[in-house]
Amino acid sequence: MIELAIESLDQEGRGIAHAEGKVVFVEGALPGERVGAEIVRRKPSFDLARVVAVHTQNAARVTPQCPHFGVCGGCTLQHADVGLQVAAKQRALEDALWRIGRVRPDTLLPAIAGPAWGYRYRARLSVRDVAKKGGVLIGFHERKSSFVADMRECHVIPPLVSALLPALRSLVESLSIRTRLPQIELAVGERLAPGTRRAGDGDLVHALVLRILEPLSDGDRAKLVAFAEAHPVAFWLQPAGPDTVVPFHPPDSALAYTLPEFDVAMPFAPTDFTQVNAAINRVLVRRALQLLAPQAGERIADFFCGLGNFTLPIARRGAYAVGVEGSKALVARAEANAKFNGLSDRTTFACANLFAATAETVAALGPLDRALIDPPREGAAELVKALPHRDDERVLKRIVYVSCNPATLARDAAILVHERGYRLDSAGVVNMFPHTAHVESIALFLP
Repeated sequence: MIELAIESLDQEGRGIAHAEGKVVFVEGALPGERVGAEIVRRKPSFDLARVVAVHTQNAARVTPQCPHFGVCGGCTLQHADVGLQVAAKQRALEDALWRIGRVRPDTLLPAIAGPAWGYRYRARLSVRDVAKKGGVLIGFHERKSSFVADMRECHVIPPLVSALLPALRSLVESLSIRTRLPQIELAVGERLAPGTRRAGDGDLVHALVLRILEPLSDGDRAKLVAFAEAHPVAFWLQPAGPDTVVPFHPPDSALAYTLPEFDVAMPFAPTDFTQVNAAINRVLVRRALQLLAPQAGERIADFFCGLGNFTLPIARRGAYAVGVEGSKALVARAEANAKFNGLSDRTTFACANLFAATAETVAALGPLDRALIDPPREGAAELVKALPHRDDERVLKRIVYVSCNPATLARDAAILVHERGYRLDSAGVVNMFPHTAHVESIALFLP
């Protein structure tokens, strides 16, 4: 065992210390603590360790709420209070922007934070039949392992589903295809009142998507129907890729999420990409629209538009929104959502590979006044290279960048600032995934 002084957290939620001229990453440690740790792996330039004893404790250290914490890989920071988690993510964002991009925001935006428990409206749970562990396991993978955690409860998914985990295990054990059902995907949505874009308060649909590798038997079907009628869940079946998902019971099951501030409702399939944290997404959309400041009559691009999460609020504010997405299926869903919300006349959608964007493909979209960029983890390097330079007459008045990876945001910020002439006006974190080290952020660039 070695004694270490913890200096900060890394982007995986591990404590950072130094010993014998090497960096040591320490699982379970928090900044400001003195800990006893054991080395679990040595590398040429760094060591990996885990806490054995905490000698000087950070005041923000708390007792993890979940009994599976430390084994289950779903959470990494339950031993820190939410305030420390958010502060660590803000520091990770600032460090990435400077270390990778050599840029600093003029202003740090207040962090967006919200409910820390029961927030996870999307989750992919693995299913394994493990005789040595007593039967079927349903849960996240164990930390740094392909094994499935023996989860009996989970405090980041909705309480209703957490409480049903033991019964769900028993159900799967009783099915004839128990070894041919590798995952259950959870998607929670709102139930819209017929003929409206509104949902009743707390009127949620808890959809469980069964990934089945062979057809259900008649007995299996009867058991699923009985379970769905005994518990407030809806079963969907996915026999192949995500596009094959269909409701099973109730057969008319449907999901949506609403953005009441913008009078927008977004119907979606449980395998469509939507934000994990519905409450935070509402605040994120509000912040993005405040920073973007769309004006009536302007043409605004929403790059990587998905289902229209930002596109439709932009249009609702009176601008003409141009949504661009790489998936034809998502473009079709976005067009359907625009029609559902009465916004077809203020929107247009295009299918394009934004990872291969050029100045010519961007110009082909027509004149643009502002842009919102919300890429996957890979970022949007080619797209930002293709945007008009600050000295170009087509210069964008504002660029809002929503990121799920501070490293690629920093890389793209460097391109926008050092190559395209924009200024990083402001940036801040969004605590979309409490108790994890995942850093979501938002940034504003001005000419």
